[in-house]
Formats: sequence, C-alpha cells, structure tokens
Amino acid sequence: MLKILIADDEILERKAVAKIIKGSKVDVTVIGEAQNGRIAIEMAQEHRPDIIFMDIKMPGTDGVQAVKEIKKFEPDIRFIMVSAFNTFEYAKEVMQQGVKEYILKPSSKKDLLDSLQRVADEILAERKAKEEQQNLRENLNRAVSIAQKEWVSSLLMNQVQDMTFDEWSQLLGVEIISGYAMLFTLKQTSKTELTSQEKEKWYSWLKDTLKSIVVKHEIMVGAMMECQVPVLFLCKKSAEKTHFRTNAESIIENLYRLFKQVNFSAELRIGIGHPYNHAHELNKSYHEAILALEELLKTPNRQYLFYNKQGPAFELPSDSEIIEVEKRLLDSVRQGDVNQVMLIFDSFVTKLGSNNIKASFVKKSFEELFILLSRMLHDLGITYDRIPNIDESEDIRMVLEAGKAHLLAVVQHVQVWRNNHAKGMLQKAKDYIETHYADSITLESAAEYVELSPFYFSKLFKDRFGMTFIDYLTEIRIKKAKAEMLDPGKSMKEICYSVGYRDPNYFSRVFKKLTGLSPSEFRKATVN
Repeated sequence: MLKILIADDEILERKAVAKIIKGSKVDVTVIGEAQNGRIAIEMAQEHRPDIIFMDIKMPGTDGVQAVKEIKKFEPDIRFIMVSAFNTFEYAKEVMQQGVKEYILKPSSKKDLLDSLQRVADEILAERKAKEEQQNLRENLNRAVSIAQKEWVSSLLMNQVQDMTFDEWSQLLGVEIISGYAMLFTLKQTSKTELTSQEKEKWYSWLKDTLKSIVVKHEIMVGAMMECQVPVLFLCKKSAEKTHFRTNAESIIENLYRLFKQVNFSAELRIGIGHPYNHAHELNKSYHEAILALEELLKTPNRQYLFYNKQGPAFELPSDSEIIEVEKRLLDSVRQGDVNQVMLIFDSFVTKLGSNNIKASFVKKSFEELFILLSRMLHDLGITYDRIPNIDESEDIRMVLEAGKAHLLAVVQHVQVWRNNHAKGMLQKAKDYIETHYADSITLESAAEYVELSPFYFSKLFKDRFGMTFIDYLTEIRIKKAKAEMLDPGKSMKEICYSVGYRDPNYFSRVFKKLTGLSPSEFRKATVN
C-alpha cells in the first residue's frame, strides 16, 4: 500500500483531497496533512511517503521550494503539483525537478484520481522491475558461485589443460599475468567439532571478506571441503609476481585483522603456493598450498606458511590419515560427486608425490581402497566388477594415474546408477519438502536427506520437475497458506509463521508475486 501526504494551506482543500483518495479503489493510504511547505518537508522526512500532493502557492516555504528540499534526502518520492494558477512558469519550474503531474484547482474527482493512478502505477512498475532485477542478480550470483566452484575444482584437479591466461583475461576483462593458490582452513581450539552451520558461516564470511579486501587481484573461490577452501589469486600485473610474497602477506594481515572481529570458535590457518605464469600450472600451486598447510598445522602459534621447496623430508601418511581419506572418498563416491572425489584424491596424492615413495606402498593402499569400494557398491546394489591391474614395477606416476582413472570410472558408474534411480530419490525429496515445509528447510538439508551432493541434487531436481528446489518449496508454502486463509480465526501473521516464513512483509511479497494478490486481497476474495 502506497503512502500519501497532502500539503495545502487551505484546510478545506486538504480535506476534500483526502476524502476523494480514501474513497477511491487505488491501493493507497493518507498518512498526514501539512498546511505549508516547511511542515511538508518535516513530515516527509519523518514518514517517507510515496506520493505527495503539493500545493505550489503556500505561505513561507512554497511548494516548489519544498519539492527541492525533499528531493535532497528522498529523491524517489513522487509529487502531484496542485495550483490555482494556470501559468507555464509554475509548471516549468516543477518539471525541472522531475515532476510529471500537474493539476489545477479546483480539480475534478476524475482528474485527481487519474493523476494518482498514473503515479501509483509508475511506482509499482518500477518496484516490480527492481524486484525482478534483484531476483535476477541473486539468481545470477548463485549461478556464478556454483559455476566458479566447479571451475576451480576442475582446474585444481588438473582437468583443464587448454585454458590460457590470455583467455582468462578476455573473460574477466583485465589482463591476467600469473596466478597462485591459497588454501584456507579453520583449526579447532576445543574438542567440540564445528557444526555445519558454523562452517557455512565461516565460508560465507571468507568469500565476502576476500572480495572486499583484495583489490590488486581477481579471485576465484572454490568449494569448501572438510572445512578447507581453495582460493585462486590471479595477478593483473607482472609486478605482482615480483612482489608476490609482500602482496600475499598484506592480504593475509588484513584478513586476520577482520577475523579477530568475528566470533569463530576456531583459528584461521593458511597455506600458500607459489605463483606461476601459465594457467595449467595453477594445479602445482594448489598442491604446494596443501603441503604448506599440512606442515603449518603441525606447528603451533603460526598463522600462515608459504610453500618451501627445500622443506622437511617427506613422511609417509599415518594409518589414521589413510583411513580418514578412505572414509571421505567412499562418502563422495556414494554420492556420485566427481569433483569431491577428485579433490580428495589429488589432496592425498600430494602426500605420495615424492620420489622416495615406493610403488609397492601405493599399490597396496589402492588395493585396500578398491576392496572397500567393491564392498560399498555391493551394499548399494551396484554391479561393477572391473578391477584395475596395477603393476608395482611401473613408474610411480603411472601407478597413481591408473588408480585415479579407476576411481573416476567408479564414481561415473555410480552417477549413472543414481540417474537411473533418481526418480525414487527425488520423490523421496518431494515428500520430505511437503512434510517439512514449515521448518527452516534448505537445499542442503534436502540433499543430505536423500544422500546426494547439493549441486547434483539441485541439477536432478530441476531436470526432473522443471523447477528449482526453492520454487517448489515456495509453491508448497503458498498452497498451504491459501488453505489456512479459509479459517477466519487465523491472523495473517500466524499463517505466515505456520508455513515457514519468519518475515510477514517478505511472505506478503512472495504471495503477491505468485498469485497476483496480496494475502489480504486473496482472503477477502476467497471468503466473500
């Protein structure tokens, strides 16, 4: 509902205009009357009306001057100028302030309401356009965020070989000369594990903060995995590589300064890889960041560490580390999440990248992993009998590549199986939504319920039902709200909360967007 302020020095004129407006079908309300321009300015500042009926000739501050003053602090307020003088000079002066509506005293009811309707329609059209633009921006940002995560994952897993910094420069609109990777993580300070909500809060904070403090680089933030987040820093100038360490430390110092201001029950740790001049070499920087972070986590009281090529001698991963990697790999394979599987595998392979490691050790580790994979696939009812023939006499790199190829084939086979069984899982997800629509349900919680990765679940859901998860959830909530409105004993606020919304104003906007009517209008039309 739009708010109207009436400014006129003649009380009878003010009352007449207010009466006409209140008796009209236009969705507006009169929030006040002002007897001169100065009071109109004060009331506009206090009440922020949408439309002001402004008389031009008033004692003291006249209507034209009042418009100028109000425009300074609230440029979006619309004015309908009212005057008993039909002179072009008055009209010209207010038109210079962007005022389009000008009516003469005494004005007919039709002229007044026609003018009001035009202004109201214009305001509502602009608001709708802004809301659509905002939704478009939000959807685009979500799409870009997902695409960026997938792109960074593919790049760091060395799946992108043919992209050059020249091509990156064309995409980003700035010249990219070199790039390097940082790996961020939270180190727990107590025995209590971080909750998924705390991790997501930190992830959002990290993305937003980096974007606000990094000005000399383009950044690409990867997906969070086990509370670790890879970030690519793309240098815009050749000088940036020369001063790489200084610039990186400046970013880190600013990040830690802001980190101290937020309440996270963990410590921030950062591993940094070296810069490289070719895009396909960023995979090396990422692995260097992994090694730097792993070394850093063994060292108390250090916040960040640059990779040192002359670092400590390589140590075999412990049994507990191997078991943990196997568990994470199995979970990601079961979800059919190729990116997660490859990230975990590449992270572990970094530990096995030294020439001091024997192929026999790697072969044994792979054989144990593949046995566990076979058991898991059997338990899921998935038939997959192919086992790679790994020759321990081969070069260590060949052994690693053979293991990676088999793991990739397995997870892709699981994806196919999941696609074939997606109908049942997605119906299960729909049942979950229809049961929990009133709760704080999220894409992540629904994906977890059917044991799919959020990205994979989102894609399957859209492909299967022709709408996004959030669109379906909104449709269910509005459908339930319509049913609730048939009960006259329930207030709109009560209905809003009962279908999962926590903000009545937002509920009203969503309802009107889907139905074309406000909740009150819908109830009135339905009940009557």
